[in-house]
Amino acid sequence: MTFKTEQEDFWAGSFGSQYISRNQDDALLPSLVNFFARSLRLVQGAASCIEFGANIGLNLKAIKVLHPGYDLHGIEINADAAGELAQIIPAGNVHNCSILDFKPGRTWDLALIKGVLIHIAPEALPQVYDTLVAACGRYLLVAEYYNPSPVTIPYRGEQNKLFKRDFAGEILDRHSEMRLVDYGFVYRRDPNFPDDDITWFLLEKRL
Repeated sequence: MTFKTEQEDFWAGSFGSQYISRNQDDALLPSLVNFFARSLRLVQGAASCIEFGANIGLNLKAIKVLHPGYDLHGIEINADAAGELAQIIPAGNVHNCSILDFKPGRTWDLALIKGVLIHIAPEALPQVYDTLVAACGRYLLVAEYYNPSPVTIPYRGEQNKLFKRDFAGEILDRHSEMRLVDYGFVYRRDPNFPDDDITWFLLEKRL
């Protein structure tokens, strides 16, 4: 598989495979269920969801707890992670490819991206924003590290692998058909449901 950016190579390769073992703990599930219960509380009438950068499927597993009837799909660049994702959702719903190569052939009621935009090359973000909106039938949940202006942060000793900015704001600026419905923050020191200092934004497409 040939990629366009160094960040894709990074996550498709050995680092992405090692990431699996650091995030395989089902003890994370209660916090994720709580996260999606909060961030999706205003979602109405949804029956399908696609996650961009689904890894081994922990987010989709949490959504399945809350919404067992959802038709779940996932895009995952790392082949090892995609193999494990196929244990959580039907194998035919797993898209083992780069987000930059994914062409939505349909829409899903809910499109989800969590902790992934921060790892995408900044110059590729406009394309990713367009793909997210194209895949979104009604709702788009963006959950990332937030910063009002773009910054680059060292990541596990690596450079140019983690970026913070106002991703949701940039989507809203680029796509006038999207509107902000809800937003919030989850905190790593939450005594009951700790998470990773993520700021989330629920957007809705004007129909």
